[in-house]
Amino acid sequence: MTQKHAGWTAESMRELGERHARVETECDLEATMATLVDEPVYEFWPVGRRMRGRDAVRRYYTHLMQVFMPSQRGFALVEEWLSEASLAQEYAVDIAGDDGPETHRVIGVLIASAERDGLLAGERIWASEAFLRRMLGPAWDELEPI
Repeated sequence: MTQKHAGWTAESMRELGERHARVETECDLEATMATLVDEPVYEFWPVGRRMRGRDAVRRYYTHLMQVFMPSQRGFALVEEWLSEASLAQEYAVDIAGDDGPETHRVIGVLIASAERDGLLAGERIWASEAFLRRMLGPAWDELEPI
């Protein structure tokens, strides 16, 4: 059963998701972290692994912004789905592969906090294991099974 929160709408979720995506794309670590609850949870599918807590998520974003994103060749939003509780986005992400350029399909679901207080509880990300390993870098070794 969905609990209603006064003043929180699907449009509120869109604004939060767009702000998070913008500051992440700008590689602003502190602003990205400011969009998250104190103990965010990130799940990675279909590999069935997750990270919990601010320190782990900070390490992930540090690698993402300093190593992975600069090596990206480009990305395009393919599709988007929205509800009061989440914003799901499918991307085509172009990266440099060992044998030349590669395009990967990635689905990220941004999850609103249970309190609907303008913060994200975390994300669920679907991608190939090879892509996830590159995106997560050293944080991959810290993931726990779900």
